[in-house]
Amino acid sequence: MTHTILIVDDDAEIRQVLCIGLTQAGFETDEAGDGAEGLAKAGSGKFDLIILDIGLPRMDGLEVCRTLRQTDTTPVLFLTARDDEIDRVLGFELGGDDYVTKPFSPRELTARVKAILKRTGQPEQKVALQRGCLKVDEARHLCEVSGVALLLTAREMALLAHLMRQPDHISARPALTDAMYGMNIHVSDRTVDSHLRNLRAKLVNAGCNDAIETVHGVGVRMGLCSG
Repeated sequence: MTHTILIVDDDAEIRQVLCIGLTQAGFETDEAGDGAEGLAKAGSGKFDLIILDIGLPRMDGLEVCRTLRQTDTTPVLFLTARDDEIDRVLGFELGGDDYVTKPFSPRELTARVKAILKRTGQPEQKVALQRGCLKVDEARHLCEVSGVALLLTAREMALLAHLMRQPDHISARPALTDAMYGMNIHVSDRTVDSHLRNLRAKLVNAGCNDAIETVHGVGVRMGLCSG
């Protein structure tokens, strides 16, 4: 199956380079030159991944992602012009899946795109998991709290499913990183903490206040999910 990638960047040269590289790798592409246009196109639901520049006119990339995540879980790969940890952490908290800093290697970016699509489109069988009021069906990307659907990003779903598969096991940061990003990927502790904090907040807002327990100095595990 051919994947379709939306490239949202106000630099026409960057869009052209990305389109050429991704097309050569077997992807179909579409483009948007600013945030508002990107959000409008993303809402069509026809894209498998969105490459999103943070520094966009009319509506910046963080705001585009924030708005998109209210209704959509399409993976987002951020582009940022500076190696700013605040931007990266905020991007992950808003539901971004990965980031690449400009200037970048088109080959590396294509490899990141393939890794995200592989991670978010795993074909293997995954059984539905339930603990208390919380139900997770990773294969269908569904999460429910007391029967009410909860919208999670791909990273949040991978993190929650990892914990649900071993509910009484304490997972340290390296295991959480592997669950979200795959093996042998370096991700800062702040990034992992951002995903975990975001997931917890969503579960609490949905009425599941005791879903994830912190075992200080060791890691985290599932709580009772009593609702």
